[in-house]
Amino acid sequence: MTAKRKHPLWAELAGALLLLVFLSVGIERLRYELRSYSVLRHFLDPAASGLVLREVTFDVSTEDFAMPTKAGPVRARIYSPAGMAHPQGIVVAHGIHRLGIDEPRLVNFSRALAGSGFAVLTPEIAALADYHVDADSIATIGESTQWFAQKLGERRVALVGISFAGGLSLMAARDPRYEGGIRAVAVMGAYDDLNHVSRFLVTNRAELPDGTSEPYTAHEYGALVFVYAHLGQFFPAGDLPTAHEALKYWLWEQPENAQAWVPKLSPEGQSMMQKMFSHHVDDMRPEILDRIKEDATELSTISPEGKMGNLRVPVYILHGSTDDIIPSTESLWLEKDVPRGEIAAALITPAFAHVDPERSVDMRDELQLVDFIAKFLRAAGG
Repeated sequence: MTAKRKHPLWAELAGALLLLVFLSVGIERLRYELRSYSVLRHFLDPAASGLVLREVTFDVSTEDFAMPTKAGPVRARIYSPAGMAHPQGIVVAHGIHRLGIDEPRLVNFSRALAGSGFAVLTPEIAALADYHVDADSIATIGESTQWFAQKLGERRVALVGISFAGGLSLMAARDPRYEGGIRAVAVMGAYDDLNHVSRFLVTNRAELPDGTSEPYTAHEYGALVFVYAHLGQFFPAGDLPTAHEALKYWLWEQPENAQAWVPKLSPEGQSMMQKMFSHHVDDMRPEILDRIKEDATELSTISPEGKMGNLRVPVYILHGSTDDIIPSTESLWLEKDVPRGEIAAALITPAFAHVDPERSVDMRDELQLVDFIAKFLRAAGG
């Protein structure tokens, strides 16, 4: 006599199916955790190798070209994973640096992403390469996502905004012209309000969403970038071309070239420039704060603060807890401004500096960073 089943056949089949789902989800999660580990290791060290890395890393090819935009051609580079027939795309927008898309950390990061199986586009953002943050850069970032999605034959691509490009990327993602082509946005060391950041750079105090502020040491470089972007407010009109060259070379860390321009300035201009070159930015604090107040409307125009209500794209917020260019408190403001339902992940961590990972960190912090990157990669992969 046949023994009775303890459970109906459909229940056994459902249980087996559920087990397969759990296994597939686990395997899929592990796959992205390994890809994330590969990205992090190769970001820190492009030559990193090992059994696991060899198994999950693709060879990468690059192509430099002029990308068409409404404002004219833009220098750009694509990183492609070898052997991937139809990779998903990620646009990476660089921060403020004279080397633009050739900045070594950006190159390492973009190559690491491509090595994990994504096609990566890095457009050169002219204003950021010249140490300016402007509204035209929002269009460059937005049009880059549209162009890349079309090239890949996809409807949408993911977007990574680094440093000052982070705030600009969020502005692009909430723009009706571009939001439909953006799958997800990750921002690294981004700002919410340029007014907050500008004041921080000269006061060494970070403003918090609860209306208080706290001591937070700023890098002197940041205040000089503000002056460079607003030279007309600090130097006589006749000094502007010369002041531009002097401060440009100083920001480029070429002090001898910078000093060569100083004697060509007026006495007033020489005094101002030597304050900056002598690390006496504190002496300029009242004047810089006055200029920030004068420019409040302009700075707000290109800031996410108060403008994220219509954002309908998942956002991943990453910030180094010791970032001395854009304080990590700005990510607290972003968490407040971005609609709660669109914040997919947020991490303020000692495992990250301003725009790159720290080399010596606690294992727990490193695992949190790997998990954060894996979450974004899963979103970028659709």
